[in-house]
Amino acid sequence: MKVLGIDIGGSGVKGAIVDTRTGRLLTDRCRLKTPDPATPKAVAGTVRNMAVHFSWKGPIGCGMPGPIKVGRMMRANNLHKSWIGVKASEVFTRSTGCPVVVLNDADAAGYAEMAFGAGRGERGVVILVTLGTGIGSAVFIDGHLVPNTELGQMELNGKRAELRASAKVRKEKNLTWTGWAKRLQAYFDLVELLFWPDLIIVGGGVSRRADRFLPMLKVRARIVPAQLRNEAGIIGAAWSAATKRVRH
Repeated sequence: MKVLGIDIGGSGVKGAIVDTRTGRLLTDRCRLKTPDPATPKAVAGTVRNMAVHFSWKGPIGCGMPGPIKVGRMMRANNLHKSWIGVKASEVFTRSTGCPVVVLNDADAAGYAEMAFGAGRGERGVVILVTLGTGIGSAVFIDGHLVPNTELGQMELNGKRAELRASAKVRKEKNLTWTGWAKRLQAYFDLVELLFWPDLIIVGGGVSRRADRFLPMLKVRARIVPAQLRNEAGIIGAAWSAATKRVRH
C-alpha cells in the first residue's frame, strides 16, 4: 500500500510517499520549514503544501511532537500552545481533503524501527529515543507499543531532560561530542533506572553520527543507532495509517 508519510518537527516538516509493505520511500524526501508560530492553521497549510507537492489524494499518516489521544493533541512540544486540545487529524483532513491519521512522532519512529529497522524481531522492553529539537521516546513491550511516553520530559539536574541533552542543546551550547555524551550518560542512567530496557535504539538525524558518541556511553542494555535514521518518522507514520494502529 502507498501512503504519504509526514513527520512534523519543531524546525522542519518532512514527507515522502512510502511503500508500507517494505518500509521503503518511493519518492525523494521533501522538507518544508515548520512555520513560526506553528499554530494549527499555519501547520495545516504546510501539510496541505506537502500533499500538493506530491500531487497526493490518498491516505496520509502524520507524526507530531506531543502526546496524542484519539487524534487530539494533549500537549504541544515545540509547537504553538494553541494546539492543545485540538483534534489534529480533523484539522489536516480538512486542509488536505485526504483521510489523515495522526500519532506521536516518536511513536511513529518506533513503529518503523520495530517493523523494518533495528528493533525488528526484538522481544522484551525496547526503548527508542529520538534526539533532535527535543527528546522523544517510544516504549515497546514484546513488540507492543506503550503510547505517548514522554521520556524527554523527565527531570534531569533540575530541568526537563530535553533541555539538557537534546541534539539542539548540543548545537546551541557548542558542546563537544564528549561533553554531550556526559549529558546523555546521565539521561540514559535515568532511563535505565526507571525502565530496565533490554534494547535502546537511538534515533533522530544525529544517529547518522552515532560513532561519535554511542561508544562513550556505558549502559546495561544493548544500545544501537536507529537503522532508518531520520526517515523513521515518515515511514512509521505511513505504516500506522496503513495498518490502522491508531484510533481516530
